[in-house]
Amino acid sequence: MSAPFTQPPGRGFRIITADERQAEPRGVKACIFGGSGQGKTSLLWTLLASTTLFMDLEAGDLAVEGWGGDTIRPRTWQECRDFAAFIGGPNPALRDDQPYSPAHYAAVCEQFGDPALLTRYETVFIDSITVAGRLCFQWCRGQPEAFAEKTGKPDIRGAYGLHGREMIAWLTHLQHTRGKNIIFVGILDEKLDDFNRKVFVPQIDGSKTGLELPGIVDEVLTLAAIKDEAGALRRALICQTLNPWGYPAKDRSGRLDLVEEPHLGRLFEKIRGPARPVAERLALPPPPLALAAPSDTPNT
Repeated sequence: MSAPFTQPPGRGFRIITADERQAEPRGVKACIFGGSGQGKTSLLWTLLASTTLFMDLEAGDLAVEGWGGDTIRPRTWQECRDFAAFIGGPNPALRDDQPYSPAHYAAVCEQFGDPALLTRYETVFIDSITVAGRLCFQWCRGQPEAFAEKTGKPDIRGAYGLHGREMIAWLTHLQHTRGKNIIFVGILDEKLDDFNRKVFVPQIDGSKTGLELPGIVDEVLTLAAIKDEAGALRRALICQTLNPWGYPAKDRSGRLDLVEEPHLGRLFEKIRGPARPVAERLALPPPPLALAAPSDTPNT
């Protein structure tokens, strides 16, 4: 007979009570997609500058010239991973040779300084996940997995496979930063499927990241220009999966309406507000009959 299992010392399993879970600080993890020129970066103006850290990957901060918040500007995928480890802390489940491990976290703390410097920030605004994907793919193409083992020739399938794993690990690590709001911004492409139907897909290299991203973050929002009942154009956030335009959207909180104003500060307050009754959250929303089709004209 095999020896009975014994729990290693110092590794007791602890159950978190409902009261403790409800009292924990919880940040909003959201991805906001929109077409070019819809004003995604300008959403920074709707956040408190003193508590927001702007990760500027696009070097496209002209839209927020004069905004008073702090900024970091990674230029390589290694820097993106380092900042994610610094912001998200160590993952004790990983080996020391893996990114986001305790060893990686200790190294970036030695490089960047005391992680207590980040306590002043409640929100990290990452613009954009599209550029992060490009930096990641460029790095992946130089790794051993991107070359055939026998011939040494480039293997694009290996590069895309590594790219998908790297991006999902990066997003998942940032998603586990429980005490902060993490906002990813990305470009939305409009394409035609095999049946010549219009579909909207995130502009991210490879397919794995775009397919798995909605399951990682709490909120998927689309910033679009729509017409109200009077026919006037207005910018709005589409927040629910069942929407008449086919935009990518998801609301895990159950507190958001189909269309919300493009103001992240008030949106966060609503998400943290009182929860809707369970019966109301499980019921399907009524079809939005009064809303007109979205406009193709960007509202700048």
